[in-house]
Amino acid sequence: MTAPIPLRYTAFTDTRDGGNPAGVVVTDVPLDEPLMQSIAAELGYSETAFLHPATEPDRYAVHYFSPLAEVPFCGHATIAAAVALAERVGPRDFVFQTRAGTVPVTTRREAAGTQATLTSVPPHLYDAPDVLLDGALTALGWSQRDLDPALPPRVAFAGARHLILAAGSRERLAALDYDFQALKDCMLAADLTTVDLVWRESDTVFHARNPFPVGGVVEDPATGAAAAAFGAYLRDLALVTAPTRVVIHQGVDMGRPSLLNVDIPATGPISVSGGAVRLAD
Repeated sequence: MTAPIPLRYTAFTDTRDGGNPAGVVVTDVPLDEPLMQSIAAELGYSETAFLHPATEPDRYAVHYFSPLAEVPFCGHATIAAAVALAERVGPRDFVFQTRAGTVPVTTRREAAGTQATLTSVPPHLYDAPDVLLDGALTALGWSQRDLDPALPPRVAFAGARHLILAAGSRERLAALDYDFQALKDCMLAADLTTVDLVWRESDTVFHARNPFPVGGVVEDPATGAAAAAFGAYLRDLALVTAPTRVVIHQGVDMGRPSLLNVDIPATGPISVSGGAVRLAD
């Protein structure tokens, strides 16, 4: 089979210079895993989404591949794929069937361009084992003193698992320089997709950085799956009063500013919204 040419979008931004780039491949029939993996590796983005129609209209089976492996769910590639579909067939509601579960996605046209909102699978929150926390802090070069005691470490899931660590200052968050292999090993042992490093600017405004060594990527400039998991974390620990919306700024320290809007209902799945812009193929 001739390899399809992926579309290239950057998600959670309204400019080509911001957001997190993702590949989007839409085919009539499913591709085999080695082919999907090779396309994702050649493209080199943190994730590429592969979609083919399912049994019902506007429903798609979706696989997400990093340059190194398949991941169960990816938020920014979901936003990119939904915008790509909306630009092809018009804004509407889609349903993505992912390895993590069913993810509804709505799309709409706004002045800033096509926007999309994903609704996560049911989220969960877990305690962070001491061995995981100690290993992650060592790999990051952080200590307990670098953490914000008001936002305790947890593992959160909303389609993928993320270790949430809150920095005590913006300066600590900005000074990211970690041991790639050590953090990767630590994450693989705990089945993590990223480490979600956050700093709280105000009650509803946060800054985030997401190391992603298990995918072969030093850092993600926008991570929708982690944003959804973080929304559940904030609600479950009563760190916000739901329902509410929080804003996450990510990618600033990488020179690719991203904006993720996270809607946190009183119960149930979390929604994450943002735009996406097509890049040159």
